Amino acid sequence: MVNRSEPVSEFVPFDDAWRERAEKGLDSEGRTLLRDAVRWAEEGLADRRTDTGEPLAVHAAGSALILADIGADAQARAAAVLTMVPAKKDAGAHADLEQVRKVFGPAVATLVQGARSLLRLGTIAGTAAPEGGPQGQDQKEMRRKMLLAMAADLRIVVMRLASRLQTLRWHAAEKVPYPVELARETMELYTPLANRLGIWQLKWQMEDLAFRFTDPDTYRTIARQLEEKRVEREALIDAAVKRLYKVLAEAHIQAKVYGRPKHIYSIWNKMRIKRLQFHQLYDLRALRVIVPDERSCYAVLALVHSIWTPLADEFDDYISRPKPNGYRSLHTVVTDEQGRSFEIQIRTEEMHHFAEYGMAAHWLYKESGARGGQAAATSGYDQKLAWMRQLLSWDGAAPADDAGLAPAAADDRIYVMTPQARVIELPAGATPVDFAYHLHTDLGHRCRGARVDGQMVPLSTALHTGQIVEIIAAKSGGPSRDWLNPQLGFLASPRARAKVRAWFNAVELQQRISHGQTLVEKELQRLGKTAVSMEQLAQQLGFARADDLYVAVSKEEFSLRQIDYLLSGQKARDEQEQDDAGRLTLRTPASTAATGKSGVLVVGVDSLMTQLARCCRPVPPDAISGFVTRGRGVSIHRSDCPSYAALARRQPERLIDVTWGDTGNTMYPVDIAIHAQERPNLLRDLSEVFAKLRINVISINTQSRRSLTHMVFTIEVRSGEQTTRALTALNELAGVEASRA
Repeated sequence: MVNRSEPVSEFVPFDDAWRERAEKGLDSEGRTLLRDAVRWAEEGLADRRTDTGEPLAVHAAGSALILADIGADAQARAAAVLTMVPAKKDAGAHADLEQVRKVFGPAVATLVQGARSLLRLGTIAGTAAPEGGPQGQDQKEMRRKMLLAMAADLRIVVMRLASRLQTLRWHAAEKVPYPVELARETMELYTPLANRLGIWQLKWQMEDLAFRFTDPDTYRTIARQLEEKRVEREALIDAAVKRLYKVLAEAHIQAKVYGRPKHIYSIWNKMRIKRLQFHQLYDLRALRVIVPDERSCYAVLALVHSIWTPLADEFDDYISRPKPNGYRSLHTVVTDEQGRSFEIQIRTEEMHHFAEYGMAAHWLYKESGARGGQAAATSGYDQKLAWMRQLLSWDGAAPADDAGLAPAAADDRIYVMTPQARVIELPAGATPVDFAYHLHTDLGHRCRGARVDGQMVPLSTALHTGQIVEIIAAKSGGPSRDWLNPQLGFLASPRARAKVRAWFNAVELQQRISHGQTLVEKELQRLGKTAVSMEQLAQQLGFARADDLYVAVSKEEFSLRQIDYLLSGQKARDEQEQDDAGRLTLRTPASTAATGKSGVLVVGVDSLMTQLARCCRPVPPDAISGFVTRGRGVSIHRSDCPSYAALARRQPERLIDVTWGDTGNTMYPVDIAIHAQERPNLLRDLSEVFAKLRINVISINTQSRRSLTHMVFTIEVRSGEQTTRALTALNELAGVEASRA
C-alpha cells in the first residue's frame, strides 16, 4: 500500500451518512474515539491511492463500515481508519506508530501495527512466484497459520479480512479490473481463513467477488440465471417461512426459522463437484429450523413432510447417524404444490453450536475432503480457531472473559518468511541458525550471519512471526561447537541440534579413520607388506570395510598384532580349495602318528602337516574332520562346520579321518561372539569374566549399531571345558548373549 498522488473520486467517505453507519452500536466513548481517528487520519489519506488504484480514504472508510456491520468494537473500527494513513516523510513508520500510541492508546496502536504487518505480508507474498502441487498447498496453509500467529490481538485478522473485502468491493463497483493473482490469493488464503473463523458473511462476499474476477464469464452466467428467478425464489422462501411458523405454532413447538441464501460461487462449486445443471440444484432455496431439543427435530420433520412432499432420495438423518466428525442435523428436500423444491435443515441449539464452533465446524468436513473432517482439533492452532469463532459469533454475545483477546495458552510455533515469501514454521524461540538448518542442512553448517527484516542481527536472536529472514553463508565450513551450548541460545530446534551433533560426529569419525589408517599403514610398512589390499585385509580380519578396521584400531579395540599374525602365516587360513586338478588317494593302514603342535592324529599318514581351520576353530574334545589341501597339509575342521560341509560336497575325495591325540599343554584359539545392549562398563565386565577364569584374550573386534554391540573375543583355551565355563559365566551377565562364533 503505497502513496500515488492521483485525484480522488468525488465520493466523500467520512460524511454524515457514513458516520451513522460506522457508529452503529457504539456508546458515546466509542463514537468519540472513532471521530477522533477520522479527524486525525483525513489529512494523511487525502489524494492518496493504493497500488491497485483505490483511494486510501475510500478503503479506510469502507473497511470500518464492514467491521461495523459485523459488530466489531470502536477500537477495531478506529484502527481500520488509522491503518491506512501513510507515514509522514519527515518521520519513519516507528515514529508514526508512537504518535498513534500517544493519541489513541496502546490497544489501538497494537491493532494498527498488526494490521500494517499483515498488509506488508500480503504485498510480499503477492510478489512471490505462484506455487503448485502439494508443496504449494502446504505453503497456503502455512500462510493462513501465519496470519493468525501474527495477530497479537485477534481483531487484527478480522481487520485484514475486512480490508481485502473492501478492495474487492471497490473494484467491482468501479468496474476496475482486479489483478487475477490477488483474486486467486483471496480464494486460496483469505476465504478459507474466514471460513474457519466462522465469519460466513465475509467469506461468501469475498468468494463471490473474487470469483467474479477469476472467472467472469461463468460468474455472469450464474448471476443472470439467479436474477431471472430472484423474485420467485424470495417469494417462495417468504411463503414457506410464514407457513412453517403457523404450523409450528399450532403444534406448540418453539423454533427459529431462517432463509438460507445461496451464493454464486457456492452454486458453481456444487455444480462442478456434483456435475449438476443449474435447474438440478435443490438448495438454491433453503430453510434452517432451530429447535430446543432432539425430540422436536423429528416432530418438525414430521410436520414438514405433512405440508410438503419429501424427495425420498434427498433425506439424511445425521442425528441418529452422525458424520464421522460428530456433525448432527436433519436434512431433507421437499416440493410445494407447484413442484418447486427447496432444502430444509433441522437441528437443536446444541447441534448448531457444535456445528459452528466444535470439531464438526463447517471448515473441517468441507475442507478435509474424503476424510470427513477427522482432523486433529487438539492442537493449539485449532483450539485458537475454535476460540476465535466463539469470539466472533454473530449473535453479538460478548466473550466470557474480555480482559484480553488472546487465548490463555501461549503459541509454541512461529512463522517466518524467506526473501522469496516462502513461509517457514519453527518452534517458538527459534533463531536464524534454526531457520538455516530448516531450509537445508548444508546451509545451516555454513551459516555465518543473518538479516532480519533487512537488519543484521546476532545468530542467537530469537525470531518472531512475520519476520523476513535472510541467511549469510560462507562458501564452505562447518558449525560452531558453541551452537550446542544451551546457555548461549543459538538453537531452539531439536532437529537443528541433531544436525549439528551429526556433523561433529562425522568429523570425529573421519579423524578416527585417518588416525587408524596411519597406524595400519605403519604396521604394514614394518612388516614389508605395503602392496596388501586394505579392503581384503579388513575382510580377512573380520571387518566389513577398511574404515571399520581403522576405527577399531584408532579406538584401541583391535590389536595390530593380529595383522602380523595373519600375514606371517602364524594363524591358519580358512580353506575353500576350488582346484579340481591333482587327485590325492590315501590308504588306510592301522598305524597312526601324532603330528605337529595341534595334537591331531591323521589316520593312515605319518608326519602329515595339520592346521586348525580359522572358520570354526576346533578345540578338544570337539568332533573333528580333516580336509587335504594342496601344499599346506590337512586342514582340521569341526565336523559341524558349514565351510567343511561345502568342501565335502565339492571334493569328497579329499576328506580324511582325524582324531585328537595327546594335546599336552597346547593352547587353542577360540572365537566367542557377544551380543549385548550398549552400556557403560560393558567391556570391563566382560574382561573380568575372562580374568577370573584365567583365560588369555588375544584379540577383540567390536561393532556398534543402534545401541546394540557385537563383539568377537578370540581367547586361548586348552579344552572345550574351559570354553563352556567361559560361555556360562558370560551369559550370566545382564543383557549379554554369548556363544561360540
